[in-house]
Amino acid sequence: MNIVLIGYRGTGKSVVGELLALHFGMRCVGMDAKIVDRAGMSIPEIVERFGWTQFRDLESETALELSGLDNIVIDTGGGVIERPENIEALKRNARIFWLKASVDTIVRRIQADTQRPALTTGKTFTEEVLEVLDQRIPKYKRAAQYEIDTDALTPEQVAERIIEIFEKG
Repeated sequence: MNIVLIGYRGTGKSVVGELLALHFGMRCVGMDAKIVDRAGMSIPEIVERFGWTQFRDLESETALELSGLDNIVIDTGGGVIERPENIEALKRNARIFWLKASVDTIVRRIQADTQRPALTTGKTFTEEVLEVLDQRIPKYKRAAQYEIDTDALTPEQVAERIIEIFEKG
């Protein structure tokens, strides 16, 4: 059984994923890192050279591949929920946890991040986060089996909640 973490950038997926992997003796796999390794270039370069559709294709291939593994923690990219087939694949052998945060928290946490290209044009960073979250929240809700609001929690506290849920079965 795998643990899959979904949510927007800045909600704590990477840090929490590592904490969970350490606790359970599992390997944590970052989908974005796997895509970057496979493509041999950064995500902004993939998007610039090939477009978002090609990036999403790589993401879908990676989701399908990881769904066939067992006893791993999967730290997904924020847009993994854009394609329902990604969630269908990941759900086969996993519990899916949505790590949520408010727009203000997300902006505070990731404003300086340059590893992801803009998802919208002509908007401030806060406007972009708000617009994209507006579109994605229903998709996160449909995909998740559990929701954890990370605004007021440390990564350790988020991990503790997931551990409790996961160990209860």
